[in-house]
Amino acid sequence: MRRIPALGCLVFWLGVSALAQGAATTTAQESAAAPPDVVVLKYSWTKERINWQSDPFAPTVENMADVRRRIGDQRRAERARATGSSAEAARIEQEQRSEQVIRARPPAPPRYAFRYKISLRNAGAKAIKEFDWDYVFTDATSGEVLGRREFTGVEKIAPGKEKELNFMSPSAPAQRISLQSLDKKERDGLNEQVVLVRILYEDGTVWKRP
Repeated sequence: MRRIPALGCLVFWLGVSALAQGAATTTAQESAAAPPDVVVLKYSWTKERINWQSDPFAPTVENMADVRRRIGDQRRAERARATGSSAEAARIEQEQRSEQVIRARPPAPPRYAFRYKISLRNAGAKAIKEFDWDYVFTDATSGEVLGRREFTGVEKIAPGKEKELNFMSPSAPAQRISLQSLDKKERDGLNEQVVLVRILYEDGTVWKRP
């Protein structure tokens, strides 16, 4: 499964990652396998609406530049006809119709994306260069894994320092999370956990979860 990279504090619009289905993940085992020199301070996810400011049903409004250009095109077409150049007049009118079609197109429809955050502290003696981490979502009752988002953070974290990284993705935490609405009840019965999978240190050494 392809991981989603992040560099510095830049947020990248990311491709879709697949939902992982399977048996329950034992949180105690994964916690015990965590690296001793990296502390996960906090993590969270939010659903955000994109293009919510745009109204697809709003009427098209011409500004003064549009009006001046339209009047100018009409006069050019009239002059072309007056000089006997009907083909030139037809070309100008066709361009004008094309511009009107483009201006009349509705804006992109609103959509939802998901922002995943993680804050780490490097409690070790070596600088961190890169790390892989999974955001795991399980059913609070059965323990079944409902979704697993995989990310890669490309960010230097010096010894004793803390960093927060943001990752934007169109993929929901789990299938039960709607892509079309903002429903706070969707979090009910959903447990969340961050699992560190791999850490690449600046000296070239690597820690991997057993």
